[in-house]
Amino acid sequence: MADLDAVEARIWALLEPYRDELEEATIYGIPSLRWPGSGSHDYFAAVKRSARKVSLYAIAVDTWPESLEGSSERFRSLRTGRATFSFASLDAELDAELEGFLGRLYQRYREHHAGPS
Repeated sequence: MADLDAVEARIWALLEPYRDELEEATIYGIPSLRWPGSGSHDYFAAVKRSARKVSLYAIAVDTWPESLEGSSERFRSLRTGRATFSFASLDAELDAELEGFLGRLYQRYREHHAGPS
């Protein structure tokens, strides 16, 4: 049985660097991070835990699918929906891929909202 508490905590820890510019919000009752003042569906990431997995909702991947470039097939296979990545566990390799993906995705999301840094 996977330690979903640890998986959820780690996903939130990977999102921590982006909190300086983002605001906490919710989308359909799910905790999310979004650009200040943006609409509810323009969030960067939302995290929801179920009985068997922790889901990361990253709707921006629809706009910037190139953020997945360089990701392994294993990581891509965790994309269980249009913008959903589901994690039953998170080993060091997946952790590193998720961190890289979030960094690439945030760069595009930030440029869209604030312009190039």
